[in-house]
Amino acid sequence: MALRMAYETWGEGSHPLLLVHGFTGSRTSFDHLRAHWSPHVRVIAVDLPGHGQTPLPTRPGRDGFLETLDALFGVLDELNVRHTHLLGYSQGARFALAAAMQRPERFTRLILESGSPGLHRRQARTERRVKDSELALFLRQKGLTAFMDYWEALPLFAGLRGMPEERRESLRARRLANTAEGLAGALECLGLGVQPDYWPELQRQRLPTLLLTGALDEKFTLTARRMAEELPVVYRRTFEGCTHAPHLEVPEEYAREVLSFVRTPWYDAPEFENAASDMGAAGGSGEPPVRSRTSQ
Repeated sequence: MALRMAYETWGEGSHPLLLVHGFTGSRTSFDHLRAHWSPHVRVIAVDLPGHGQTPLPTRPGRDGFLETLDALFGVLDELNVRHTHLLGYSQGARFALAAAMQRPERFTRLILESGSPGLHRRQARTERRVKDSELALFLRQKGLTAFMDYWEALPLFAGLRGMPEERRESLRARRLANTAEGLAGALECLGLGVQPDYWPELQRQRLPTLLLTGALDEKFTLTARRMAEELPVVYRRTFEGCTHAPHLEVPEEYAREVLSFVRTPWYDAPEFENAASDMGAAGGSGEPPVRSRTSQ
């Protein structure tokens, strides 16, 4: 039986927006942005395999990664959505990029928060698979609560520890709503070590793309800079004082940035110069998005 991906929809706006959460998240990961986005977008929020109500793929490793891509397109087909904006965070950003590379005709704009096109060297992919296998073993042996204690203490998520207590508790509850076996399996089928390397193919990705990172997350901000040098049509926004999850750390600012990007009229490349005055996304400078720019 083919993998079926759980999802929900919300929002009354005219812009369709497909949301793909990160590792340990679920389709509820962006619910705190409903008040900001609902009047303007029509959201499709999915559960990745091993998260929420979506089971693991029937095949392991890279085959499972590709099976998950098929399941994502199955959601769009079921809802009869031909074209949509696409936003992914962290693991979800990697997966969103993969979807856009495989079927670019299904998407209108691409938003990647703290994502990566993959690992270029075979040895690096092998080492990452080993690391993910160790994390999966940790989950299975120590359980979900112990893993979350470890995961939330990582420097990558330091910015989350400064959130108000109510929001921290809500995030913790959402993470603990998953299962140890589900997250372990997700590491093995969606991890960076099994993801194809998309670095060599970025230059052919013609979708208008917005890259979002936190300034304190130096690794992923550097990755975003490198991606911006390869992508033909790209904006880049770095959020000051943030680490890996700006959508949680500065939600209002993040929500405005995304809305600005998806609501700005876009033009084909030959028209960029004539349409420059209409451009307002990612800082509103009025510059046509021919090359990368940074708004902080």
